[in-house]
Amino acid sequence: MALDNMKTTGFTQVGTTPNRPDGLDKVTGRARFGADVTAPGMLHAVIVRSPHAHARIKRIDTSKAEALAGVKGIVTRADFATGLTGENWNILENVMASDTALYDGHAVAAVAATSALTARDAAKLVEVEYEILPHVTDVDKAMAPDAPVIRAGAADGSVPEGQHPNVVRYHESGHGDVQAGFDEADLVIEDHFTTEATHQGYIEPHACLGILGGDGKGELWCCTQGHWNVQKICAALLGLETANLRVTASEIGGGFGGKTAVFIEPVALALARKTNKPVKLVMPRADVFKATGPTASTSMDIKIGMKKDGTITAAQGVFRLQGGAFPGAPADMTAMCAFAPYALSNVHQVGYDVMSNRPKQAAYRAPGSPMAAFAVESVIDELCGQLGLDPIEVRLKNASKEGTKASYGPTFQRIGLVETLEAAKAHPHYSAPLKPGQGRGISCGFWFNHGGETAVSLALSEDGTAQLAVGTPDIGGSRASMALMAAEELGIPYENIRVTIADTATLGYNEVSHGSRVTYASGLATIEAARDAVKKLCGRAAAKWGIPEDAVKWENGCAVPSGPNAGDFDPLPMAEITANMGATGGPIVGHFEATPEGAGVSFATHIVDAEVDPETGKTSVVRYTVVQDAGKAIHPTYVEGQFQGGAAQGIGWALNEEYIYGDDGRLQNALFLDYRIPVASDLPMIDTVIIEVPNPGHPYGVRGVGETSICPPLAAIANAVSAAAAVRLRQLPMSPPRILEALEQKRDG
Repeated sequence: MALDNMKTTGFTQVGTTPNRPDGLDKVTGRARFGADVTAPGMLHAVIVRSPHAHARIKRIDTSKAEALAGVKGIVTRADFATGLTGENWNILENVMASDTALYDGHAVAAVAATSALTARDAAKLVEVEYEILPHVTDVDKAMAPDAPVIRAGAADGSVPEGQHPNVVRYHESGHGDVQAGFDEADLVIEDHFTTEATHQGYIEPHACLGILGGDGKGELWCCTQGHWNVQKICAALLGLETANLRVTASEIGGGFGGKTAVFIEPVALALARKTNKPVKLVMPRADVFKATGPTASTSMDIKIGMKKDGTITAAQGVFRLQGGAFPGAPADMTAMCAFAPYALSNVHQVGYDVMSNRPKQAAYRAPGSPMAAFAVESVIDELCGQLGLDPIEVRLKNASKEGTKASYGPTFQRIGLVETLEAAKAHPHYSAPLKPGQGRGISCGFWFNHGGETAVSLALSEDGTAQLAVGTPDIGGSRASMALMAAEELGIPYENIRVTIADTATLGYNEVSHGSRVTYASGLATIEAARDAVKKLCGRAAAKWGIPEDAVKWENGCAVPSGPNAGDFDPLPMAEITANMGATGGPIVGHFEATPEGAGVSFATHIVDAEVDPETGKTSVVRYTVVQDAGKAIHPTYVEGQFQGGAAQGIGWALNEEYIYGDDGRLQNALFLDYRIPVASDLPMIDTVIIEVPNPGHPYGVRGVGETSICPPLAAIANAVSAAAAVRLRQLPMSPPRILEALEQKRDG
């Protein structure tokens, strides 16, 4: 949306760092997370899951489980809606298998009982007869001619002829003549890279409480990044009228994209409908790993040509992503993000979405972009090394800027990649000496950012305070940011604004908190709702003074005459206007509903120092600096936290985290004991530099920051580790056994 009243300077509240509004509730235990919700007479549910990677379900016998004292209801696929098509069918098939279990951990039935222990015992009594089918969990093997077919007919019209049926989506984009570009190059490097699937690693498992009566009206409380999405999907999967299901989002104990999907909520509601009781369902940690979306694993081929002066003449990439047993791997976004940081005359990228016998993938901050950056930025690092060029200078020489035609098509507006590179180059980290055994890595990263359907309501109270209702769950400090922006517009203290996350019966539809959209879209809506309220406040003042509305303006929380010709009146504070609003026209409420389309893309540059022990292969990240364009940092402390969080998760992804499947197709490390995420002792101090290049599509210039921060780490760390070990690492994670293997291969020649 076009903005003609953009503000980028002169803030009084925005840019400060007040205390977080949810802090006290969380440190005192008063905050209610998904598993904290209870209801009188509620039942506890457990899901029965397949122990096989691929198996036909021949028979389900629930009689023994039903006979157990305390069991009140059991559901299978027959208890859900029929006739679904498209994505709703895919979601239902993932929530509850029909005739085939497609991965280790696929749900096949669910039990509700008077206690969690009884429900677990009953689940063990459900007898399922399986016919074991061939399986495949590797993306390259899933594309091979002899690979078992996961589900015939799942491919859409984008897939070229001749592909295996497991290839279900295809993306191709670019411009120029890549072969001509390679012919111009002084050096061309072509390499192959792989990454394993990783989990978002949120501490809070999925949890919900559902109530659904025989009249088709229900309530659902759940931990989610988007409760309108949960409402819409659950209504479809259960054959309900959408408005009859009210969904309330709890506090969320981490999501990072993994709680944008629906896994257990329809099951709880189906059991509630069958038993006519509230049903609570909390996933065990092993179920979280086995049956909720990790990232896709990838296989990537990158080819880049460069002149001796550092000019990139051509770039080409092929990206294969397995997204589990359903369409939806972000192969298109992986391909589009890959070369976006660079202004290229000749570029071509292809993405394959491939099905395998794994759980349906889900977003993990900037889905697909970190893997693409790992491959592309590694090759650029190799080119710089062989040509003896400075890695930041090369990136500056080729950097995308305003007016650049992006590798995936559009022309960039104002962007801040060059500014992040210049800040990285000037940072003391970049010129600091390295110790023996250490290496330094550089990487750029890119994310699109997103707008999405958004509705906000801002109600003024008689005492001059305000209540802001938003529909986007707070997953990164958005309540503080919304309060700061509302306070900025209204001219009242931050502490005088309370922000609540409304339920689905209170506001219009709000898209999920994802895509780095919340501070941009809900923030824009908050600003516009506040301006709507200010206009009404000015109207009340104008009526009191007996002058036209356009003769009144708003300054520092007060209505004032817009100029000397408007009259001589003392400033009229907001509290004085709201104190009498019942007698001057009624409540004053500001609204805004729209689908903002001006989300600005975002770039970051990371610097990493790593140290490798050649005896053990152990890697330590010893220094880390994040430089990222935030557009405008509404609450700088939260912005820094997003930067640091992306870096920390990237360290885990690059060095240790991976899904490990056995030859039987079963997940071998479905607990935090075996799936190793970084702890505090694994991390260095992470320095941050906030760059502010305003996004022209937001009233304050905001860009999303939550996802771009995870795009550069894999590559920056890989480049640092490769420099420290003096051998190129092309497979993630770079675990000690893989590093030792690479060192041994180098020694053997």
